[in-house]
Amino acid sequence: MTPAARVAAAIDILDDIFAGTAAEKAISGWGRAHRFAGSKDRAAIRDHVFQALRCRASYAWIGGDDTGRGVMLGAMRASDEVAQVFTGEGYAPAAVESGEDGQPLTDADRATQLDTPDWLLPLFDDALGQQADDVLTLMQNRAGVFLRVNAAVTDRETAQAQLAQDDVSTIPVPDVKNALQVTENERRVANSAAYLNGFVELQDPSSQQAVNALMIEPRSTVLDYCAGGGGKALALAASGATVTAHDIDPRRTKDIQPRAQRAGVEIDIVLTENLNALDPFDMVFCDAPCSGSGTWRRAPQAKWALSQDRLNELVDIQQSVLNDASRFVKTGGRLVYATCSVFDVENSNQIAAFIEQSNDFLCESQTKITPSSVSDGFFFAVLRRI
Repeated sequence: MTPAARVAAAIDILDDIFAGTAAEKAISGWGRAHRFAGSKDRAAIRDHVFQALRCRASYAWIGGDDTGRGVMLGAMRASDEVAQVFTGEGYAPAAVESGEDGQPLTDADRATQLDTPDWLLPLFDDALGQQADDVLTLMQNRAGVFLRVNAAVTDRETAQAQLAQDDVSTIPVPDVKNALQVTENERRVANSAAYLNGFVELQDPSSQQAVNALMIEPRSTVLDYCAGGGGKALALAASGATVTAHDIDPRRTKDIQPRAQRAGVEIDIVLTENLNALDPFDMVFCDAPCSGSGTWRRAPQAKWALSQDRLNELVDIQQSVLNDASRFVKTGGRLVYATCSVFDVENSNQIAAFIEQSNDFLCESQTKITPSSVSDGFFFAVLRRI
């Protein structure tokens, strides 16, 4: 496919997404219908789509319309490639017509310039203060790919050497033990020997920082209460803990056992109806459902889909998770609450409300990790049962 044909494909996919289809489903659906597209074509189209979603508002402003064509026209104007792409030749998008002029981005309001729904700006301002604009500008760009070296089976240098054998280049992430940033050939990671042999797992440094900060004692018992696919459970197990994983939706945990086997660790999975039969844990880790606002570089469709009603619903769910999970912490044990959100309403406000209504827990620490070039946004609080 030509570069122009890839943009045309992105336009079609974006129109599907704007009509309500999930981004991954729209991309995979296009791929099934266009099997002639090679792997490089698919990767390039995917990159176009996700960058367009990150910058949907600003691209639509300079492209003249909030449609697939308008947003991609804005993207090409931002990179000064309109003349080469919108030619109408072959499979290229049609040439630019009268009425598709768009407007200078300098004339747009702050929310449009920063590609953020305007109702969310106060939440970012409250959470980030003077850093808000810089962080939101950073989040208009793609996040890096990061790995956690599995300390249960290898060390960072050995993992780097094995990745290099598959032409995957990495560098250590400063101040985060066992974290690597992929600098070349990130799409080869999943098929690399280092990954298949359990030497590395995909995981953002912010999540790794949280687990590292907990200073897990060997053989301490840990319940990963909202385990999902098991990323945190694997990291906790690699730290030497005896880990039990739970999720209210058991379907989310289907990948944990094969991932644990690959990583050389053991993780038990428990259903909700069986939790009460277990002994209390030294630690209960709650990676609660949240807006994901600290990770919107990776899932940009989510920021446009989030509503005030949905945020309110998430806040209620988080309160329930804290209350329910606290029952499984032994006296003297720790309850860890975490989100990948930067919003205070999902983070420090939740901790304050829980402590106010609880006579059994004290807050030992709260840590907020601001999105940066080497991490997503993340929050975690450590509570001690007295």
